[in-house]
Order: sequence, then C-alpha cells, then structure tokens
Amino acid sequence: MLTFSSTLKSTITIGANTAQPLTVNRLGYGTMRLTGSPQIWGEPADRPQALQILKTAVEEGVNFIDTADYYGRDITNRLIAEALYPYPNNLLICTKVGATRADDKSWVPFNRPDELRISIENNLRTLKQEQISLVHFRVMPNSGIPFEESVGAMFNLQKEGKIQHVGLSNVTRAELEQGLDLGNIATVENMYGYSQRTTFDNGHGENRGGEEILDICKAHQIPLIPYFSLYTSLPANADKIMQIAQKHNVSVAQMNLAWLLHRSPMILPIPGTSSLVHLKENLQAAAVELSAEDMEFLG
Repeated sequence: MLTFSSTLKSTITIGANTAQPLTVNRLGYGTMRLTGSPQIWGEPADRPQALQILKTAVEEGVNFIDTADYYGRDITNRLIAEALYPYPNNLLICTKVGATRADDKSWVPFNRPDELRISIENNLRTLKQEQISLVHFRVMPNSGIPFEESVGAMFNLQKEGKIQHVGLSNVTRAELEQGLDLGNIATVENMYGYSQRTTFDNGHGENRGGEEILDICKAHQIPLIPYFSLYTSLPANADKIMQIAQKHNVSVAQMNLAWLLHRSPMILPIPGTSSLVHLKENLQAAAVELSAEDMEFLG
C-alpha cells in the first residue's frame, strides 16, 4: 500500500497551557461526510469503504479525528468505534455538543446544561470511552440559552472528569473572549478556507469565521480547527489558487489544504471525505511546500 505518513511531519499541541497537553499531527480527519448524503443522515452509502477510510487514515499517520453524536444520529461515532476500537494510545477523538437532529432531520439547539450532559454521556457510550479528550461546544445563535450558562456546564463536566479539554465551535470574536474569561479554551473550530476567510451570518449579523479570531488563537496558543475547508475551496474566480496548484502539480483542493497549513502553525485542518481516493489525496497535501512568494501571491 502506498503510504503518506511521512508527509504528516508537523505537529500541534492542544491544551499547551494546561497540565495535560496533547500533541497531534497537523492534518486530521473530519467524519461528517461518512454519513448518508446529502443530509448527513443515516448509514453511509458504502459502509465497508467508510470503515476502511477510518482505518487507513490512522495507518497513514492521522491521529486527530473529529466527530459528533448528531452526525447521522450516532453514525460516525459507531463507525469510529467499529473501525478503530481499541484505540491507539496516540489517537485523539474530538467530538461536539450543543446541537442535535430532530426527527425531520433539522439541526436544532441542544445546549441546556442537562442536555449537554446527555450528549456527553451518549458520546462516551458510543465511542466506548471513559473520558473524551476534547469536546467542542457548538454555538447555535439565538438558541435562548445564555452562552456563559452552556460553557459553564462544559467546565463543570470537565471537573467531573468526563472531558479532558474544552473547545468552542462556530464562535464570534466576542464569544471566544468571553469563553477565555470563563476557563481554559483548548481549541476553536470555525469555518475557514482559502476562499472563506470570514463567515458573516446574515441572519444574526455576526462573523463566525476563522480569520477574525486567528490572532486571539495565536496569542493564547489555541489551535484553530477549520471546518468545511474543502467545501469552500472552489470559488468562481479561483485564478490565483489554480495557478499555484498547477505550479505544484496538485489539485485546487490539495492547494487549499496546503494554504491552510502554511497560513499559520496554529491551524489544524480536518478535511472530510467519503472517498478513500480523496483521503489519500488530502494527506498528500501535507507534503506541499509553499514559498513566501507563493503565499504572497495567494494573499
């Protein structure tokens, strides 16, 4: 089998300012696309391939896997446990809470303290773990539950030993600053990619992207974990990224990942895919070396 593990040569530390820092390779895998498409619901179309993707990712050096119990309603968690349990000692499984799926397949808030506890207990059970290494609280705007109440519940669950590190997802700059006042924030997971530097939520008038919080992450040694990084990697006017991709003989998607890896050492991309071929292509992006001139050209 062709191996790419040697390309995953750079690492990042989660919880650098805590007594229990965790170091992982700086290209992870996001599992959302393993569920039934297009609604992220139910079993994958090709279940054997989904299991093989998880196994291959770990074999090739990926030791950070992102999941959530609301992906297909426990589908990705169960796939992870089936494919990888008992887990390698260096594997960090990160999950998210704060949302759930209704019977009509809609995404709804699930962020009251009692609901967060239910989610954590469910993740522990389906992932077959006694403690989850990293849990992101996913903000659902205008949910009716104060941000500090939900985040406070996360830190209480951490004190009970159910969570090792607490992270935030889909946050504004103000929410991240508020979170830092409440406790140690280990990571932030926001939408971010070459063509999606900032995310403006028209419905609520707030920016929830990566660019607007990257400076805070750098200052506090908080890894920024971009989601949907490949989903937004093909803008209509992609001339610059296409030129640099052609120069390095890689795809635009691979160049998007390379750009993220070079944008800041505090960025941990987690590209997701339901294709074994695309998984291997994504891993190859870690070997792309961009010059200062390349990065200046890309902007």
